[in-house]
Amino acid sequence: MDTPVDLKAVKQDIFVGIVQCEMRCLMQCTKWLAELNHGLSDTPLELRGNTAFEDAHSGIDESEYDNYLLAKSYFNVREYDRSAYFTRNCTSPVPKFLHLYATYMSKEKKRLDNMTDSSVVSSVSHAKDFAELLSILRTEHSQQLLDGYCLYLYGVILKKLDLTDIAVRVFVEAINAKPTLWSAWLELAPLVSDKRMLESLELPNHWMKSIFEGYAYIELFQNDEGIKIFENLQKNGFGKCIFIPTLLAIAYSNKRDVDRSIDIFQHLQSIDPYRLDNLDSYSNLLFVKDMKTEMSHLAHKVVEINKYSPETCCVVGNYYSIRSDHYKAVMYFQRALKLNPRYLSAWTLMGHEFMEMKNTNAAIQSYRQAVEVNKRDFRAWYGLGQAYEILKMTFYSLYYYKAAQQLRPYDSRMLVALGETYEKLNKVADALKCYQKAYNVGDIEGVALYSMAKLYEKQGETDKAIPAFLKFCSDEKLIADKASLCHAYMTLGNYYEKIEDLDKASYFAYKCLDYEELKREAESLLKSIANKRASKPTTSVAPSAAAATATTSASGEAPAQGEKPPTAETYGEDMEMDETYLSKRIGMEVTGEEEVEEDVEEDEEERVDSSELAESATVPEFHMEDTYDVNE
Repeated sequence: MDTPVDLKAVKQDIFVGIVQCEMRCLMQCTKWLAELNHGLSDTPLELRGNTAFEDAHSGIDESEYDNYLLAKSYFNVREYDRSAYFTRNCTSPVPKFLHLYATYMSKEKKRLDNMTDSSVVSSVSHAKDFAELLSILRTEHSQQLLDGYCLYLYGVILKKLDLTDIAVRVFVEAINAKPTLWSAWLELAPLVSDKRMLESLELPNHWMKSIFEGYAYIELFQNDEGIKIFENLQKNGFGKCIFIPTLLAIAYSNKRDVDRSIDIFQHLQSIDPYRLDNLDSYSNLLFVKDMKTEMSHLAHKVVEINKYSPETCCVVGNYYSIRSDHYKAVMYFQRALKLNPRYLSAWTLMGHEFMEMKNTNAAIQSYRQAVEVNKRDFRAWYGLGQAYEILKMTFYSLYYYKAAQQLRPYDSRMLVALGETYEKLNKVADALKCYQKAYNVGDIEGVALYSMAKLYEKQGETDKAIPAFLKFCSDEKLIADKASLCHAYMTLGNYYEKIEDLDKASYFAYKCLDYEELKREAESLLKSIANKRASKPTTSVAPSAAAATATTSASGEAPAQGEKPPTAETYGEDMEMDETYLSKRIGMEVTGEEEVEEDVEEDEEERVDSSELAESATVPEFHMEDTYDVNE
């Protein structure tokens, strides 16, 4: 919505929608429109004499009004069969829809009550349950007797029966007939498979279209497009509508801008402190950031607001999960599912908890139910891949990781998991492509380069492995897995020792001394490096040359070119600590000629502030081997 809109016309549409949805007992749609209307409270609207507002109350014949009022009161207290019975002969639009809707709700309630296992989303008996209702709606649809609200109900039943293509067409019809019916837009969104399909839908040129497109883009993980649309809506007068910033927070969360998303949710809590919608997403963010105090406060708050809402149960489940009490977390996620069997977050989070409890079969069941609820939930597909990876069913794992990667093509976690699976199947080229792409799109966990380098090393392609290891080690503070970092250091140290680049080899070997698992190997490598350094002057310099070198060193001159000690210009002060090399060099210098020692002692008495090599003449009085034992 790049151009400004007439907010008065928007508010009038909302008013009419609220009235019509409330008359038909579509309470969730009424609530959503009322929240949108409250966000436009600065826009005045004159209702007295407003013909559109007055027409909104039409749709009920005078002869049916008494039956309608009775049926509506029964519906509000969930006596759906009584509501349907008293409107069974009504023909005017509002009571007719109420009859069909009450019949649908009665069937759905009985189906859920009779489910033997409340932890399974069953769709087997849908066709039998809704056969009669479906037949009525199909007949009237073919005769074009359904208004927008009845078309919406027809689409809901088609969607439950997995008749997706027909359902999409019916929802589009319903939306064109009643653009303010948000429930129809909401049911259509999960059926939109990609951006191309979204753009091809014949939707009305209505201000609601922009809200739907932003919502659908975020559902498709096209977060930048969604953010752009909602920011434009905020500029055009919808800034106070609480629904808009909520979706912006979800979009930023999808982009892993967790801090910004948390700030938006906290702002929304200050505006509407008793709102429970989307608090499960907020609690997920607190879990990711390990904000235990904030999670505790949130859990206690939602329990005080409504102890038996699905959102509350989900937040409390996350609270127990962050405390590593996985059994209680599962109990609360199951409670959320008893309240709403199609609550997506609870299915996925319960799968995660079962994975923590090493109950792989239960985790698979939970993830499968999450996919049944929403086939675009990449977390459920990714969880299935992990579960089958644990079971060593690699081809199954590959299938589910591919599905997750298709939903999140630029998420490095999916690419790394896919690469590791290809590696297990010995598909080296595919694995390397996945690792390379994961690094290019921004490696979240910082493991793509390491995995790629290890694979090159495994294939014997050292010339490609070493640059990858070097790049991986370039910023060690960002690497969480210190074992991988240590292995990379050790590999680099051994490589440079092999090609006789002893300065670099010593630098990486010293790095490994900080890690217990490779400390002995690093000490052994340092000893090997020290031996190689010590062997160079003894094999290349004659005894007389060594004596001459000692004399010049004692007198304060620079050492000869062949005996230049290693420096720490590139690799830091670690290189100055090679005491094994130093002791052997000093020993060689001292045993060269006794006259040199006498000259050094005389020179030391005369020149206290001599060079550092003059001071080293006193070192032969003790043995360096006793103070630095690489085998300790």
